Amino acid sequence: MAVRIRLTRMGAKKRPFYRLIAANSESPRDGKFLDILGYYNPMKEPPEIKIDREKVKYWLDKGALVSEAARALLKKEGFFNPSSN
Repeated sequence: MAVRIRLTRMGAKKRPFYRLIAANSESPRDGKFLDILGYYNPMKEPPEIKIDREKVKYWLDKGALVSEAARALLKKEGFFNPSSN
């Protein structure tokens, strides 16, 4: 079972809200997940991002992979060094 850090869509129609989650890589986008790591609300101005750094670090240490969208959010919050990919 490979764990992946990714976004899951929440919210109403035309009002998206995303959770940053750790999930089994085989589960569907809005399916079961292992842990909630934070959230992203693109509808606010400026977009609201809240991430639990300790939980993200825990899952990365366990070998979790990060999706492209989640990586972009984590970079925006300064989680990854600019030189690391």
